Amino acid sequence: MENPAAPSPDSDLLPDEQTMARSPEESSKRYFNREISWLGFNERVIEEAENSAHPLLERLRFLSISGSNLDEFFMVRFAGLVGQYRQKIEERSADGLTATQQLEAIAERTDLLLEHQQRVWRALSSKLAEEDIFVSRVSDLASDSKTWLRQHFIDQIFPVLTPQALDPAHPFPFIPNKGLSLVFDLVRQSDNQGIRELVMIPSGLPRFIRLPGESAVYVSVETVIQEFSDILFPGYVVKSSGLFRIIRDSDIEVEEEAEDLVRYFRSAIKRRRRGDVIRLEMGPKLGEPVVAMLRENLLHDGATESRINGLVGIGDLDILVEEDRPDLKFTPYSPRFPERIRDHGGDCFAAIRDKDILVHHPYESFEVVIEFLKQAAADPDVVAIKQTLYRAGKQSAIIRALIDAAEAGKSVTAVVELKARFDEEQNLLWASALERAGVQVVYGFIEWKTHAKISMVVRKEQEGYRTYCHFGTGNYHPITAKIYTDLSFFTADPRAARDAAQLFNYITGYVEPKALELISMSPRDMRNDLMALIDQEIANVRAGKPGMIWAKMNSLVDPALIEKLYQASNAGVEIDLVVRGICCLRPDVPGMSDHIRVKSVVGRFLEHSRIWAFGNGRELPNDGAKLYISSADWMPRNLDRRVEYMMPITNKTVHDQILDQVMVANLIDDEQSWELNSDGSYTRVLPSDKPFNLHRYFMTNPSLSGRGKALRKSNAVPRLSLRRRQKKA
Repeated sequence: MENPAAPSPDSDLLPDEQTMARSPEESSKRYFNREISWLGFNERVIEEAENSAHPLLERLRFLSISGSNLDEFFMVRFAGLVGQYRQKIEERSADGLTATQQLEAIAERTDLLLEHQQRVWRALSSKLAEEDIFVSRVSDLASDSKTWLRQHFIDQIFPVLTPQALDPAHPFPFIPNKGLSLVFDLVRQSDNQGIRELVMIPSGLPRFIRLPGESAVYVSVETVIQEFSDILFPGYVVKSSGLFRIIRDSDIEVEEEAEDLVRYFRSAIKRRRRGDVIRLEMGPKLGEPVVAMLRENLLHDGATESRINGLVGIGDLDILVEEDRPDLKFTPYSPRFPERIRDHGGDCFAAIRDKDILVHHPYESFEVVIEFLKQAAADPDVVAIKQTLYRAGKQSAIIRALIDAAEAGKSVTAVVELKARFDEEQNLLWASALERAGVQVVYGFIEWKTHAKISMVVRKEQEGYRTYCHFGTGNYHPITAKIYTDLSFFTADPRAARDAAQLFNYITGYVEPKALELISMSPRDMRNDLMALIDQEIANVRAGKPGMIWAKMNSLVDPALIEKLYQASNAGVEIDLVVRGICCLRPDVPGMSDHIRVKSVVGRFLEHSRIWAFGNGRELPNDGAKLYISSADWMPRNLDRRVEYMMPITNKTVHDQILDQVMVANLIDDEQSWELNSDGSYTRVLPSDKPFNLHRYFMTNPSLSGRGKALRKSNAVPRLSLRRRQKKA
């Protein structure tokens, strides 16, 4: 029986119009809230900190990541909702909630998440102690350790502290984003006069101090300051002291009328540092009078606060993870350089000219992408390079290669995205360095982000000019490429070259593409093309053929695409989705999403590759399936407000690797997978009698595409088998 709220397949209303026409109650039955779904993802990260299958310090790393993730969530997503609330914007989310209702739901869910973090921290700190790693109170230290710490305080900490009196004569000072501060209530011994002092802890001080010795003993900087307050406040007695931390609105909104984007962003970055406080976190020892003072001076309408019964600033635990204990960390992994390129004497262009190449990061080294550009910079036959840059990192070999190419006299164009959140300042620095070297730097569209990851190298050869292209699912960032799973696709297909050239011309000169041969582009046509692909699977089912969709992405939010998937499910299309983070689609609801299954993989590496497969009239996987890689998630921003690409994969070897290896491995993983339930909860998948871990699989089995002669010699890549689920009637 079909859900009465489900749209008719023949409805005259478009999916987004259907969404607008629904009541809040109907909407809540069809979609999960985006923000709550993200908090659910962060809870899965915390769960990994409880996973005994991971080494102890790696579990601590997961806990630290959950804290950093939460900070960014409040700086951007929560801050945006606070802005809507203050401006009395009545627009509801896809699931029918107002900004006020979302803020309330987030606050409630966050309190539970914070409690979970503290429970995990207490458990991990006990286990760390068993491994001779301690986070101690100063009072618990031996006398010689206290003596060393006191001198350390005098020499290294005291000189950078600046106590500030809090009274009518001293306005409440500015506190930077994520700033930790102590408040002391003191009594002057000479006249018994009370005074309140604020001590901001400079960000340059390490949060935890390691004491000398073989045992790893750490103390937090705030407890050290509190312990030796007699040095900081001579002649005073401490009545009480406590810690607090603030989070500021850190989002940058781009004004469409901005005349000079570079100047605008330089100014906006400075303004961001002084964004409104939208969150206050307080330690357990702050008295109510101090709390009342902080609320009055820091919090405005819509901001939130939390009492933390434990460690404030859980993200700072990443310092402890750096402890030199390889026995408590993952076994180091060294990615392979693609053998296919070694077979051609290291010549990237010869290898790509011979055959399309797929590189699977981080199992295969990102160095191949750097080498591709370095060879282009040094090759006298290369005449032009075009490159998109979204996030490149602080010490980027990519930037160095582009500078070298420009200095060698080649035509180099770099599309630098200034709207890359929290990387704006670094990107401005790179843009300046590139321009000084003679690179033509373009900043793209004011209202759209350029999120596509594309590189073009034009080379003069005997037959004429040939273009070599790189299409990536992740950023040109050597550091994240070691921990994010992504795909790099290299091709010399002239059709891909012509499409890439049109995309670059669109960004640099607003010349709209007219006849793309391979790729699909947002915001131009990707949404419509995806809808058409899903419609074709519906048509296949109605024609008596199998209808199947597999899709892997970071986030699924777009209501129109979700509705199209519901329509496909009602038609009988079997849909398997691997969505790492946010998922607003409700799976497995009778009459609406019976044939849709959603899982999330959270493990050693961050699943980041975007892959979409459509059965094309046969069960997946099959050689005739329509297969795509992309830079985009299924979110309104990716489809409507970003320049993105999706690339069809037609090369048989590459097609097999992505579909039969990468996608199947994600679907059959049962060691680090979670299934999304129809009520929004996630259930950890229980390992079978033959457990399968997709990250371990790719670390121990070389990929198909990049092994060249080594593949024929070893024949070591096992064929993965999909354990098919029982289809619903």
